[in-house]
Amino acid sequence: MNKVLLGSQGLTVSRMGLGCMGMSQSYGPGNEKESLATIHRAIDLGIDFLDTADMYGPFTNEVLVGKAIADRRDKVVLATKFGNQRNPDGSWVGINGKPEYVRSCCENSLTRLGVETIDLYYQHRVDVTVPIEETWGAMKELVDQGKVRYLGISEASAQTIEKANSVHPVSALQSEYSLFTRDLEKEIIPTIRRLGVGLVPYSPLGRGFLTGTITSKDQFGSDDFRKNSPRFQGDNFDSNLELAKRIFSRAEELEITPAQLALVWVLSKGDDVIPIPGTKTVKYLEENARAAEIEVPSEVLAELEAAIPVGSVSGDRYPPEHMARVNV
Repeated sequence: MNKVLLGSQGLTVSRMGLGCMGMSQSYGPGNEKESLATIHRAIDLGIDFLDTADMYGPFTNEVLVGKAIADRRDKVVLATKFGNQRNPDGSWVGINGKPEYVRSCCENSLTRLGVETIDLYYQHRVDVTVPIEETWGAMKELVDQGKVRYLGISEASAQTIEKANSVHPVSALQSEYSLFTRDLEKEIIPTIRRLGVGLVPYSPLGRGFLTGTITSKDQFGSDDFRKNSPRFQGDNFDSNLELAKRIFSRAEELEITPAQLALVWVLSKGDDVIPIPGTKTVKYLEENARAAEIEVPSEVLAELEAAIPVGSVSGDRYPPEHMARVNV
């Protein structure tokens, strides 16, 4: 797996990362043994960029990742996040960007991960009640203290990214980006490229829609968050599945999987775009990793964009209360 710069501050990561959230929540029950094997296999394949957050589980995903890397810390670039405040029982508290909360979250994440330094520390969601300059002032202190190496932000608007960057350089923006979600392209991507900020797309496979493994809205268990996602409900599901099928047929012609084709499209958007497809199995990890070696003609990628035009996907990616927290 090739290595590339993420942002303009010196952080080097593998061309593709691994999102670890699904190992602990949102996509049905997890399996610790398989999850540990998946992380270890990722490292063996040269995927060194691991993504977690304190809210995943909550808290248990950081413990899992810490366990997985305990004897191979020097082989990984570790990213985690703060800002989505949850209770230990999983109940929602709110978005918190207060400086004292930033400091306490970092200390807790260091403990759960079992490390002395976090490579990339993200503000997971923007707290509109706290000036971004105050939140990032506290984050900058963490860098100065050696507890964090680089800083990032997630689901932030162009204006917010500019303000954060004025306090301390932003190395990465993590936001949803895929053939199904392209709202970053108009304003946010031009802004981050001007500032030298790398893009880390999460859900680059459309939360599974673009993999060819989802065939019915009834296949999700009660503990799968997609059951409550507007894109996976009612007529939206049927409409979006028909859109995704336009990728499936093209992938079959190319003799690759739909997931690989969807990832090749994301990777084609530039060396400063580092997707972090999430999986909790070795099988799908290996399938995703091979996408970094696949070459697809540019005209085919253009055909995909034409087949799934911006705005053609039905339904928001989150319920209304969650949509209010993105791109702010």
